[in-house]
Amino acid sequence: MDKQGQEMFLNFILERVQEGKEDEAKEILIENFRKQDEGTFSIDDITQFIPKMISIIKPDKIEEIQAVVKQFSGSFGNN
Repeated sequence: MDKQGQEMFLNFILERVQEGKEDEAKEILIENFRKQDEGTFSIDDITQFIPKMISIIKPDKIEEIQAVVKQFSGSFGNN
């Protein structure tokens, strides 16, 4: 994911997290982006990301987030 894609994904997620959880979400995402940039991001990172994010996403937005993450993880490694 390029920098513009990362920024769009970050904003997409931050708009859907529970109030007060924005900093936690941003920290998780920035760490994942760093790993992507370094080439160390793995499927394990994706599987750890999902439960962390589900715990801080607004309940009515979880399905939407899961669909986007699955789409992203499905294309992971095809670059």
